[in-house]
Amino acid sequence: MRRRTPPPPAPLPQRDGVDPVRVRLPAGEEWATVGEHLVARLSGAGPGVIEAMFAAGRIVGADGQAVPADAPYRPGMFVWFHRELPAEVPVPFPLPVVYRDEHIVVADKPHFLATTPRGGHVAQTALARLRHDLGIPTLSAAHRLDRLTAGLVLFTVRPEERGAYQTLFGARRVAKEYEAVAPYDAALTLPRTVRSRVLKERGVQAAREVEGEPNAETRVELAERRGALGRYRLLPRTGRTHQLRVHLNALGVPILGDPLYPEVLPPVPAGDFRRPLQLLARRLEFTDPVTGAEHTFTSGRTLLAWSSYPRWAAD
Repeated sequence: MRRRTPPPPAPLPQRDGVDPVRVRLPAGEEWATVGEHLVARLSGAGPGVIEAMFAAGRIVGADGQAVPADAPYRPGMFVWFHRELPAEVPVPFPLPVVYRDEHIVVADKPHFLATTPRGGHVAQTALARLRHDLGIPTLSAAHRLDRLTAGLVLFTVRPEERGAYQTLFGARRVAKEYEAVAPYDAALTLPRTVRSRVLKERGVQAAREVEGEPNAETRVELAERRGALGRYRLLPRTGRTHQLRVHLNALGVPILGDPLYPEVLPPVPAGDFRRPLQLLARRLEFTDPVTGAEHTFTSGRTLLAWSSYPRWAAD
């Protein structure tokens, strides 16, 4: 099989910790100019936006020089530009670094902060913030946490090592422990291992359990009870989207603050940071695939509904 030639390095620096957009002009298409192709391809940017970027010299080639709109279309050519960042409400919570060496960074992500740029969350993400604050433009995420989930996230420093750390998660060689606050149910027998097939469809907010071979497995333990609430210890063996939220909901004890389970609630206004989802990635444990070191990291966060339910529930 013929190996694909890697793209050239980006000629533009990151902006606010965000990489420039890279576009490759595809083969098999007939366009007179680069400008005609990009205006059609990036029509979602809005009327006149791409034309204005060409006029301002903001679309560049591999040499870092501005590409004119009337440049002849050349299949396989790469161009780069910085997109206009969406207006984002700052997430006003600290992002402490638990561990850092020349290979990895482990951060203790707060609720409401996305792990990586996606959709309307670009600069207000853990990755962009850490790149900027630590001065590591090559930083990448080895895995992700939901925006609403707090806790430990592993980032890699060197691009050539990222695959080794990602493989740890894909091969289930990372021991992960989560903590959740949810209603207490005396009729629920714990501990138990929940296995089911979880399906997350593109464009649908909530995942769901369906018939078929299980693809999601979670051990659920009751760590502590306090009146009508329980603090649960969750040990996922797999990493399906929303797996822990789906499994606790299926057991009849949905996690406090969950806007999707058991029902999808209307979106809250931007900047409303009340009642965070009471789910925390508490611990990561693994053997470093590069150095061979045995790592165990623990989050320093506590779930507010457990430490002070009145504060969490207050309007």
